[in-house]
Amino acid sequence: MAWWKAWIEQEGVAVKGSPHFNPDPDAETLYKAMKGIGTNEQAITDVLTRRSNAQRQQIAKSFKAQFGKDLTETLKSELSGKFERLIVALMYLPYRYEAKELHDAMKGLGTKEGVIIEILASRTKNQLREIMKAYEEDYGSSLEEDIQADTSGYLERILVCLLQGSRDDVSGFVDPGLALQDAQDLYAAGEKIRGTDEMKFITILCTRSATHLMRVFEEYEKIANKSIEDSIKSETQGSLEEAMLTVVKCTRNLHSYFAERLYYAMKGAGTSDGTLIRNIVSRSEIDLNLIKCQFEKMYGKTLSSMIMVSHEFPIPAPV
Repeated sequence: MAWWKAWIEQEGVAVKGSPHFNPDPDAETLYKAMKGIGTNEQAITDVLTRRSNAQRQQIAKSFKAQFGKDLTETLKSELSGKFERLIVALMYLPYRYEAKELHDAMKGLGTKEGVIIEILASRTKNQLREIMKAYEEDYGSSLEEDIQADTSGYLERILVCLLQGSRDDVSGFVDPGLALQDAQDLYAAGEKIRGTDEMKFITILCTRSATHLMRVFEEYEKIANKSIEDSIKSETQGSLEEAMLTVVKCTRNLHSYFAERLYYAMKGAGTSDGTLIRNIVSRSEIDLNLIKCQFEKMYGKTLSSMIMVSHEFPIPAPV
């Protein structure tokens, strides 16, 4: 499924909230779970993973009204490790959570380019606009300017281009002539010459709609006798290669892209808790059910079974 269509697939929503919701008893359950010696992590899991984000915000208000304490700060003081990271992630407003993930990817020594690429390549223009707004409100700086300060070269250019959200044409209209011209331009910018015209790749990948790019990829394969992915791998490297391939993957099938991200977050020695938590939390009210189905098709096992094998924290209800 093309990346932009996934946002309107309601059957993909894994967390729809409680139909008979009352925040007051939920807040009381959480208070009791953290009162005294020890913490009832299962009770916390049962409440927070079975409520929508909007309902969690109401629970937080009720918690403060009843007990005079900030729920998120109380959770942070009572929990630890990856379980704390998961539960706290659930308490963020969606766009503020993604803004936080981007900010964390750039603060301190080194930059986690993979996190930035993942978020910018898979969101729509409206979502990117909300993330940028939340970022500026929470951190007092421009997301675009911070990306420019933390990256350089063609990686900086592709990230800034992606941030503009210029791929959002959901009309489905494709100009066959322009698609063929784009395919020829991509071939001329890479396989046909010695060296690579990276900006030509960046411009086409970041400014054309998903339906248009699908046609471009078809035409490109006819001209080059190889896939656009293979050409990107042979013509680029490092984080720029990752960024371009991510755009292609999200264009071809967004659910496959996230299934792959989740799989490789758990495969091999060690696991990437941040990638796992971020993608499960951020997709839970969008298309996590569809990602789960794609995961099982691609890897022959369920997402929940793989999480149980590779992680110690309780599995959120949506998984």
